[in-house]
Amino acid sequence: VQLVESGGGLVQPGGSLRLACVTSGFIFSGNTMSWYRQAPGKEREVVATITSDSFTTYYADAVKGRFTISRDNAKNTLYLQMNGLRPEDTAMYYCKVFMRQHDYWGLGAQVTVSP
Repeated sequence: VQLVESGGGLVQPGGSLRLACVTSGFIFSGNTMSWYRQAPGKEREVVATITSDSFTTYYADAVKGRFTISRDNAKNTLYLQMNGLRPEDTAMYYCKVFMRQHDYWGLGAQVTVSP
């Protein structure tokens, strides 16, 4: 199982970024996927989740209305479109899949929001 995030970077407040998570080694189209983030000194927290068929999504209150999770099952890729970024969104962002009673994580993509 491999998950590789990309698309992070430095952006000014109000800006946008799009994260991608390319996956391999498992049946992507059959699994619910999630984005998490962890800021320095804080616990890792869920940002958004999407079911295998994209029918149902969940967002943390802190990002609702600003972030959009999506997926392309043909490309085995998960996305997170982040608009209206704020300094408090600064964190390492991870994609995650839970299967066979185990969490699988990528190495993360750093997002820094600063003037």
